[in-house]
Amino acid sequence: MSEIEDIRIALRGCELRATAARIAVLQQLNNAKSPVTHADLSKVLVPLGFDKATVFRVLTDLTGAGLISRTELGDHVWRFEILDPSEVEGQRHPHFVCTDCGDVSCLAPMEFTAKSRAMVSAIGQISQILIKGLCSDCEGGVA
Repeated sequence: MSEIEDIRIALRGCELRATAARIAVLQQLNNAKSPVTHADLSKVLVPLGFDKATVFRVLTDLTGAGLISRTELGDHVWRFEILDPSEVEGQRHPHFVCTDCGDVSCLAPMEFTAKSRAMVSAIGQISQILIKGLCSDCEGGVA
């Protein structure tokens, strides 16, 4: 099956029409290596004939349908990514943000020790893990 057909099936499964804009946004998100912003998507999709407002509405629709997630990583910018069906609902993978260049990377799920799990359950429930530091490119520039 083709990528577009897979996208059409996913959209129909969420009772959304498979519009050109929704397909284009999902294609971009499928091919992204890390979460992307509305501005990132608009930069690619506006030259293809989609306007910024349409891209924003599509992101809102897809988030509401549960096909993508919306995350704010401490910089007041929403980033979007395809939801991984293998992740347990409410437990998403962690992200790394470089404090110098702002690059965002997805990390593999993390295992907590028994002591850490006990501490967390005493406080509440984790909904997101965010790690900040210097990426390897920026770290190389530090003396």
